Amino acid sequence: MMNLKFDTLAVHAGAEPDVATGAVAPPIHLSTTFVHNPQGGQPGAFSYQRDDNPTQQRLESALAALEGGTCALAYASGMAAIAAVLDHLQRGERVVLPQDCYVGLRAFASEVLPGRGVEVVAIDTTDLDAVRSACTQGLALLWVESPSNPCLRVSDIAELARIAHAHGALCVCDNTFATPVLQRPLQLGADIVMHSTTKYFGGHSDVLGGALVFARDDARHAAIRQRRLLSGAILSPFSAWLTLRGCRSLPARMALHCANARQLATALAATPAVARVHYPGLAEHPGHALAERQMRDFGAMLSIELQGGYDAAANAVRKVRVFTNATSLGGCESLIEHRAAAEGEHSQSPPGLLRLSVGLEDAGDLIADLQQALAGA
Repeated sequence: MMNLKFDTLAVHAGAEPDVATGAVAPPIHLSTTFVHNPQGGQPGAFSYQRDDNPTQQRLESALAALEGGTCALAYASGMAAIAAVLDHLQRGERVVLPQDCYVGLRAFASEVLPGRGVEVVAIDTTDLDAVRSACTQGLALLWVESPSNPCLRVSDIAELARIAHAHGALCVCDNTFATPVLQRPLQLGADIVMHSTTKYFGGHSDVLGGALVFARDDARHAAIRQRRLLSGAILSPFSAWLTLRGCRSLPARMALHCANARQLATALAATPAVARVHYPGLAEHPGHALAERQMRDFGAMLSIELQGGYDAAANAVRKVRVFTNATSLGGCESLIEHRAAAEGEHSQSPPGLLRLSVGLEDAGDLIADLQQALAGA
């Protein structure tokens, strides 16, 4: 494909007209198996859906193109994609994770990796000196999440990739919050980008999925691909088709998501019930200058901490009318979640923190809804 601007690429990547029928919309192939020739080989490119299938192949080519990678692997969920990377850590190896990160990543690291003899170190990855110090004791993998979940901390992806590579380690970046519309970690030096495609790629809260995009088509990619075949963590063709459809509108949706989030963050920063707003688009955010350098816009995720703490946050989610109190993010509808309540007794989120996924509604309606929900908080 010619050198296209990103918005054009999003519409056309993986969406070539169907050769057999001329259909403009990408077809969906639901077959679980494909014809063999008498010698046992395949006359076409496919053998069995778990190994590969045409719809998934289209999606993976689109994801690789959008992230600027060489190849991609689609998975049944974001957690399956996370596990696919962490499963390749060997006994005696060491992994550094961010302190503020997706709760599923933290759970896998604490509940699964130690039993396999993998050492896990959680540090503030915005503190580069702390990262360098941690890496002097050995490193196999450095996991980056920027902006982070749920406190929207911004880490220097390029510098973290340099630190990882200086120690012979892999740098993996979770780009779910930003999407390649706003940030391309492979261009900043990361080796693998992870996505929960359930979120902005799907975009409508109706399809589960995950993905890994690789900077290089190398032995590591081949090994992870083979493990996916053996573990069966494949994405269904219908889910791949829905996600591919979401890719085509991703830039347009992200523009409105971000515009709404900027207005909402500004309004919440001036709301008396709000102790602090975590949003890198605000000039007072500690990662604002870095976000300006490595992102094209500041995203549609933000979190707020309320003056009244846990009880105030629990009360606010009961009072919203436009926002929906639910887990997840990246859909057309705006979602709100009291993270400490959702995560339970072992939560590491601040007790009064509300995480907001800003949707595509009118920004004025979203602001009014939160202001009435926070009144008296």
